[in-house]
Parts: sequence; structure tokens; C-alpha cells
Amino acid sequence: MTDTLPQSWPAPDTPRPVVIFGAGSIVRDAHLPAYAKGGYRVAGIYDPDLSKARELAAVQGCAVYSTMDEAAAVPDAVFDLATPPAAHAGVLAALPRGSAVLVQKPFGADLAAATEVLKVCRDRDLTAAVNFQLRFAPMMIALKAAIDRGDLGQIVDIEMHGVLDTPWELWSFLDGLPRIEITMHSIHYLDLIRHLVGAPRGVHACSLGHPSHKVAQTRTSAILDYGPDLRCTLSINHDWVFGPDHQVCELRVAGTKGAAFAQLGVNLNYPKGAPDILRICRKGEDWCDVPLSGAWFPDAFVGRMHNLQRAAAGSEPLVSDAGDSWKTMALVEACYASARQPATPIEDLT
Repeated sequence: MTDTLPQSWPAPDTPRPVVIFGAGSIVRDAHLPAYAKGGYRVAGIYDPDLSKARELAAVQGCAVYSTMDEAAAVPDAVFDLATPPAAHAGVLAALPRGSAVLVQKPFGADLAAATEVLKVCRDRDLTAAVNFQLRFAPMMIALKAAIDRGDLGQIVDIEMHGVLDTPWELWSFLDGLPRIEITMHSIHYLDLIRHLVGAPRGVHACSLGHPSHKVAQTRTSAILDYGPDLRCTLSINHDWVFGPDHQVCELRVAGTKGAAFAQLGVNLNYPKGAPDILRICRKGEDWCDVPLSGAWFPDAFVGRMHNLQRAAAGSEPLVSDAGDSWKTMALVEACYASARQPATPIEDLT
């Protein structure tokens, strides 16, 4: 029955043009390929570094805007903010009231900043989604459908495990930021877990750097508290600098009736990557491969934009809207708060 699991998001009836704020690597590697695949016209790109915007626009064949106001004035556009978190509030405030907008994750540098961004979205009546696009990856659409229809039974175990060699130098805007790993990477997994099984009651977490570099944090362990029946853990290490052998990026979900295994291939040997994988097993049966119709990059970005445009047209509810995304940010904030707390001391009889 795995062949009946959905893997894609329906397109809008009338696609609107996209205006992109930002010309970084994520735009080049994911947003532009996704919008081409999804049938969207990119009207133009704005970036404070006009040379970067011109370079991408030359490849895309679209306009370059010399000012933020010029980009915001494009009529009937959906605005894509592929901007650093510190820039979100300022760009959103410049958009026309009632605009449809996709905000890059994280929603802010911390929960206080996310609260400010949420206020701007609400004050300006924006149809605002946050780019927690892992929810829209083909394997995760299928996994959520399998869980929702009861294929796995009651979910009792979720484990996210990553052993990676992540080239943080690709994202220069991260230099000097005090929060990196959870805010910029594991936030995807935290948001996905909320999407699959709802919000936890609390969290125990530790996030730390590595003596070989100055990146603030690159290794995280966390336990999400869902009560007595569901164990949920994350173990993420970005400092596996020993070649692609033994790298992993895996999600395991177990229930009372079955289990699922997913490989998030884009993170393996990044940016070369590896295939996404989804396998499902029902108790007493063999593991079954779910043939995937696409991958996290770029298909999840297609699905994210499809949902936003359909929601802006009134065709369906907006998934991962600004309010829901704030809740993911609250979970991130709780992780950092937990990491600041001292560990439980061990009794010593000597």
C-alpha cells in the first residue's frame, strides 16, 4: 500500500510571479531550480550586494532590483525572503500590506526576534509562511500520510541521527553568530517532529562547538519530552571530517504496528549529496522501499511555494504559517535554555 502514499503538493491554478530578496547559495542551489521545476516565473532578484544579484539574474534571465523598495513594488508578486534572520523584519515592513511572503528559516535569530517578526506579519496582514520546507519533501509527505492513516500505529519512538561534514564556510553570514547548529540546521528536524507528532512538553538539550574551528555550535544532543510512551531524540554531529564513509543522516520512526526509516541524502557528503530513501515496515512483514518521485532539494521548495500560493488564493490553509513557525522557534529557544542549565550532579561517596 506504500504506492498510495502522496509525495507532492498540488500546484496553484494561476501561479503568481516570485520576487526574491537575497542572492546567496541557497537561492542558487534550491530556490531557483525549484521554481523552474514548479513552473514559476522569477520576476527579479534584490540583494544589497548588487554584483551577486546580477550574477544570479544573468543565469536566471530575470530583472535585478537596485533597491528594496523597487523589488517590493512588483505587482501581484509572491515575495521570497532568502535573507539572514536579522533582515527579516525590515524587509517585511517594506512589503505592501496583505502580501504573500515566504520567510527563510529561522524566523529570527532568537525567540525575541521571532516575536518581532511575527508582529510585523500580523500588523501588515501578510500571508506569511516560513521556509520549513522539510515538511514538503516527498519522503516526508509520504511519511506523514502513513502516520496519519495509522499504518505505523501509535508512535512510540522517533530518533534523528546525523554524522556529517558540513562546510559551514559556504554561508558567510553565519560568521560570528552566537547560535548556529540548532537555529540553522536542527531546527528543520525539530519542526518536522512537531509536524509529525505535535509539540513536546519540554526538552533537554546540549549544543557545543569543536576545538578545531570557531563556529559557535556544530554538535547537538536533545531529548524531547512527550510523556511516558514516546521517546524522541536527536543526535547531530557536523564535525565528522573523515571522509564520506560512515556519514549518516537518518530518521527512524517506530510505532506499535510498524516503523519507517528515512535517509536525508542532501546532507551526506554535502554539497554532492546522496539519494533520499524512505522504507516502511509493518510488524510481521518485510521492509518495503517507497519509490520516491523527488528529493528534499529541490522538490520540498516546490511544495512549500505551491502551498503558499494556493493559500494566498484561498484554495487551502497555509501550512507552517507565521504563528506555527513561532512555536518551532519557541522549541529552539527551549533547547538553548536547557543547554545553559547545569547537568544533574552525580553523588560522590568519597
